[in-house]
Amino acid sequence: MKIRHALLLRLGAVVFTAFFAISLLAQDYETKPADLYFAKFDALKAPAISGLYLKPGDRLAIIGDSITEQKMYSRIIETYLTVCVPQLKITARQFGWSGETAEGFLHRMTNDCLRFQPTVATLCYGMNDFRYRGYTDDIGNWYSNNYSAVVLSLKDAGARVVLGCAGAVGKVPPWAANNHATMDDMNLSLCHLRNIDVAMAQKYDVRFADVFWPLLTEGFAAKQEYGENYMLSGPDGVHPHWAGHLIMAYAFLKSMGLDGDIGTFTVDLGANQASVSEGHKLDTFANGTLTITSSRYPFCATGEANSDNSIRSGMALVPFNQELNRLTLIVKNGTAARYKVTWGKQARSYSAAELAAGINLAADFAENPFSDAFGKVDAAVAAKQNYETRQIKDLFHGPEGKTDINATVHLTEEVRTPLADAIPAAFVPVTHTISIVPE
Repeated sequence: MKIRHALLLRLGAVVFTAFFAISLLAQDYETKPADLYFAKFDALKAPAISGLYLKPGDRLAIIGDSITEQKMYSRIIETYLTVCVPQLKITARQFGWSGETAEGFLHRMTNDCLRFQPTVATLCYGMNDFRYRGYTDDIGNWYSNNYSAVVLSLKDAGARVVLGCAGAVGKVPPWAANNHATMDDMNLSLCHLRNIDVAMAQKYDVRFADVFWPLLTEGFAAKQEYGENYMLSGPDGVHPHWAGHLIMAYAFLKSMGLDGDIGTFTVDLGANQASVSEGHKLDTFANGTLTITSSRYPFCATGEANSDNSIRSGMALVPFNQELNRLTLIVKNGTAARYKVTWGKQARSYSAAELAAGINLAADFAENPFSDAFGKVDAAVAAKQNYETRQIKDLFHGPEGKTDINATVHLTEEVRTPLADAIPAAFVPVTHTISIVPE
């Protein structure tokens, strides 16, 4: 591996820069919002996503800098994979490290990550790599060489890679105030690194997760709608709250090729019949009321639409519910003009036409019968990921690991294992009732 890294660092700049230049000429760009603010940003069109990238039993490594170490988008991803696609039986570890660059991870990846034999990995670097300055070729070459080495090392170890770019900055962060770069200078630099990532993903045949473009465009749109205090990239301009992390998770989950179909419940009022899709069992149906036991959950989240610390707000900025979180109720052959649908403690009114076309229960019912069970799984994921930060940063790289890394791995895995086992233990079938009554 060291030989490959050395060759990349010596030869990669010329080869990759040439490849990147060709990519700029050969590709289209993302459609820009109408506001003239975006005229200066030329973001290469992200590669198309084709097919499911995940495999049953995958071991996922979620890798990145302090934004990953926040354990927010990583937690959304792991909880989603656990409850929304349980049939894949995917397990995960997060490897976030504050202040890290791609080069930093390159130096620790064998010790910290590859020993656990990940089969798929998400990467999110670039935020520290661009040095909070305007773009230069020196920065671009250094970044592409090190990020390429990370990608190739993971591939050599047998892992499929989802190469994520950095997000956008929402203001000049306080630690970079003396760099003489404006927020626009920084975002133009990050856009350039994003374009390098697009070319890199194509060159190395890995998936690309676009974190930058939606955070830039939706961050701008959210300020227009909710005011200047809505900071999608976080109060310091770099570390998002929950809305921004939802958008990051959306980018990675979409890049994995997930179809978002959690389940479909179909009711024929004329024939007095009902059916449910795989992952759900119809217990009873009578007089417009279904009782179902589900072994798949929708992704549950609450929060105010105008809060950048709300997952629900992030769901409104990108098509998360439409593309990744569809629990569909279809009601056919109704004779009334409108119906009241009650699910758990909440009720909503729909026209017969809306029900015949299908409604998304996950989008329309923030509080629902899955909420409590979902919260228990999510809490178990959070507890495990919190320990993973301590395991890697404090113990692997602390006095214990420096004295005897193999013993430290063994002892810390004894602590982590029950935390990991608590996740599937918390994921239990949910029995719930849907009532459809004419208004």
